[in-house]
Amino acid sequence: MNHLTIRQEEPGDYRATENLVRESFWNVYRPGCLEHFVLHEFRTRPEFCADLDLVLVRDDELIGQVMYVKNSLRTSSQTELPILTMGPICIHPNYQRQGYGKILLDRSLDLAAETDAVGVFMEGNINFYGKSGFVVASTLGVHYMDEPTDDPVPYFLGKILKENAWQKDTEVRYRVPAGYFVDEKQAEEFDRQFPPKERLRLPGQLFG
Repeated sequence: MNHLTIRQEEPGDYRATENLVRESFWNVYRPGCLEHFVLHEFRTRPEFCADLDLVLVRDDELIGQVMYVKNSLRTSSQTELPILTMGPICIHPNYQRQGYGKILLDRSLDLAAETDAVGVFMEGNINFYGKSGFVVASTLGVHYMDEPTDDPVPYFLGKILKENAWQKDTEVRYRVPAGYFVDEKQAEEFDRQFPPKERLRLPGQLFG
């Protein structure tokens, strides 16, 4: 029987975790990927949640990771509400679609609920994240960036951690944390530290 451990990432894990993220996202959303560089850069930013920087170990093999950063929602009355933005989260391609992702996600959400955050928000597929209590965020009255309030933005998802944190008739806005916007040239330079991989343009990618 396989032994699973979910624990905080340690400095000795950094390169292995970055390589795991790289393997998991390579050519998925764009030719190559940026997610491993995003993780690398976030570790030194003040909004990074070290307590929620988690890895999943199967026997002695690191097969999954998830990270969270501190963020806030802004209401129409200019009130700021503490939230968490989640991601990247990944499972090594050899272990995907075997339930490991949900195990890691659900444990991380349990820990997130112990913080002062009123919710967790991120971009993703409702078919997966809906199984862990996420809904399309516009149904919670939370709107993505500067999108019109009548645009549901189906990939923008949220999960409430503290009920009644804001009045449902209040307009609430979410903004992507600045750390997710990385310099692609710097990312390419960082990627040269890893074994060469072919960048491919594939059907279904979101970015060219």
